[in-house]
Amino acid sequence: MSDSGAYEAVAQPRTAAGVLFFDEAGGVLLVKPTYKPGWEIPGGYLHPGETPSEGAAREVKEEIGITPPIGGLLVADWAPHPTEGDKLLFVFDGGILAADQRAQIVLDGVEVDQFAFHRAEQVDGLLIPRLARRVHAAIGARARSATAYLENGTALGAEG
Repeated sequence: MSDSGAYEAVAQPRTAAGVLFFDEAGGVLLVKPTYKPGWEIPGGYLHPGETPSEGAAREVKEEIGITPPIGGLLVADWAPHPTEGDKLLFVFDGGILAADQRAQIVLDGVEVDQFAFHRAEQVDGLLIPRLARRVHAAIGARARSATAYLENGTALGAEG
């Protein structure tokens, strides 16, 4: 950036945030959208002025009807899409949902009509490839108490 008065084009990515929740066995909560095939993690696009953690919490409440605390950032992923443009995607740690919290899940029935916990090794067959890579990276980051930076679902320098 310069102060010369000339403006250059800057990226204006669509920004979304999601949350990874786990059960006591280490399964990951996935939701089934009504408007497209496949599974997703709870989350969605941010509203103007909303922070990623606020958007993640709002989407969780809207989609699955619970308001657990949202933990730390696990993944930030720069993921341009060929038809939808640049995207910046955040995944937060929702922690382990105890049985009583899981019993409180109420699906909105509009955006999401199913949920289930899946083992990490099942993720590749349920999610689109770059989301599967993002979820695996988030699981790994959680295990290391770290945050991962990805591009298209892959850590820089990683084979992919």
